[in-house]
Amino acid sequence: MHTTNIHSLDLNLLRVLDALLAERHVTRAAGRLGLSQPATSHALARLRAAFGDRLFVRTPQGLRPTARASELAGPLRAALATLEHAVEGGPGFDPRAARRTFQLLSNDYGSFVVVPALYEGVRRAAPGVDLWVRGVRDDPCEQLANGEADALVGPRPLVTARAGIHARRLFVERFVCMVREGHPRVRDALDLDTWVSLPHLLVAPRGSPGGVVDEVLGGLGLARRVALAVPHFLAAPPVVAGSDLVLTVGERVARAFAKTLPVRLFEPPVALPGFEVTLAWHARNHDDPAQQWLRAKVLEAAG
Repeated sequence: MHTTNIHSLDLNLLRVLDALLAERHVTRAAGRLGLSQPATSHALARLRAAFGDRLFVRTPQGLRPTARASELAGPLRAALATLEHAVEGGPGFDPRAARRTFQLLSNDYGSFVVVPALYEGVRRAAPGVDLWVRGVRDDPCEQLANGEADALVGPRPLVTARAGIHARRLFVERFVCMVREGHPRVRDALDLDTWVSLPHLLVAPRGSPGGVVDEVLGGLGLARRVALAVPHFLAAPPVVAGSDLVLTVGERVARAFAKTLPVRLFEPPVALPGFEVTLAWHARNHDDPAQQWLRAKVLEAAG
């Protein structure tokens, strides 16, 4: 069994490993660290030699960590976060003087609704702070746990009950219905019979059928036809604008697109429960002043 001597490891190599675990891509990791791509590749070669393990395997989706690399991810991120906190000045956080990057997880809904105001708030208060928004994978809470991101913003279903995960509600979103201007079957109102009989567009981020609308209709002994499903919220309104589909979507997204697209918005003809948009973070970041500042800026942007 290969044994790695901590005294033989350059701290900068561990920073490279941390970046590679987060980015799963040599060029993106290099950009995150301010290194060249060849320098990052050379560092990866040194890491492989030091650990006696390939650490990453190339796949069409990017670098996939080996079991050994995955085992290192959480403890390494926690250790580096502790070191960064100690070096960057103890208990205080001065946003005006800070030079750092925060990593935020979000789907396209959270990115569209919260991130523009968040960036503007951060830019004004902390001109040296950068934001990197990363996509959520199958288990975003695991991404928080292994240190890939500082916080998550998105619909509540993204946040599962997990030891060490904190969550706070940002707001509750309500649904509205969207059809194109001049829709041949929708005039001044959208009644239940028309709504059910129209072909529907469904936003299905995980590619699974069903949702709030189907549950409510099922309780009434009714069912709709989903003629088209897409994985992204922001892809749906342009499709509605050029078709006879009806979309039931969060009001903030709908009203933003209604300013630029030839679409009309209607109240759903049945009562639909809304959904929570949530801020989540890991316990390791709970008491850190910089992380508390970031979370306060997210709350401000969502408000």
